[in-house]
Parts: sequence; C-alpha cells; structure tokens
Amino acid sequence: MHGGLSPELNKLDQILNLNRPTDVPDTGLLCDLLWSDPSNEAQGWAMNDRGVSYTFGPDKVAEFLEKHDLDLICRAHQVVEDGYEFFADRQLVTIFSAPNYCGEFDNAGAMMSVDETLMCSFQILKPARKMLPGSTNNKSGFKI
Repeated sequence: MHGGLSPELNKLDQILNLNRPTDVPDTGLLCDLLWSDPSNEAQGWAMNDRGVSYTFGPDKVAEFLEKHDLDLICRAHQVVEDGYEFFADRQLVTIFSAPNYCGEFDNAGAMMSVDETLMCSFQILKPARKMLPGSTNNKSGFKI
C-alpha cells in the first residue's frame, strides 16, 4: 500500500481492478489507498488532519488482516524518524526511504527486505550531516 486502508475496500481484487492511468479523486477507494493514515487516537475510522481521506485505528488493521488472511500491512507515505515504524502490535509497518526528507526533517530512511521464510529485516539509511557554507565534507579538505 502507499497510504493505507479504506472503508470501501472489501476485496483485494478491487485494487487490481482500478483503472490505470487515472486521476486521483477527492474521495473514495483510490483516494483512501493513497492518503489514509494509521492513528493511535482513532478507533475505527476518523477524519484525517490532511484534509483528505481518513485515519484508521488498530482495530481496522486487525479486521483487515483477519478478513484477508494476511499477517502484515506494509505502507509508506509518512515521514517516520527512524525510517520505519510499527503500528497496531506490529501488524502494520510504515517504511519511509528518504532520509533528511526535503532537507527539513532529520529522519533516517529505511529499506525492508523479506527473505524466503518471510522474515522481515530493515536496512537504515542515515541522514547526511548538514554542511555549513564553506565547510568541507571529505578527508582531503577540499571545499565544495
């Protein structure tokens, strides 16, 4: 997933059947798949602070996984400080691969690997040091 769950998502085939390419509507399944977010404050579905789509609580994660016989939801779309972050008793993971996002966040990035036994592991991409004007970033001392 990119964003998260949708109250309109009843069967996984609905994702396969989305028209592509397409514009993203302001509401509905496609909008939610792109824009919804998990929230510890939500029980069920709640309005999203982004002004579009919903937030969903741990109960909706558990319900979705059980209904579709899945173990884990992997999503992106949200800056997390350590590059990845679990939610809902490790039933959902947010993976964000852009360290130092937009030069405004001091976040790490992460990549998740899944081996043949379905064991997940993470590689962390640390943010680069911020350089002051006129400083050097290499051992030989050349200015950049």
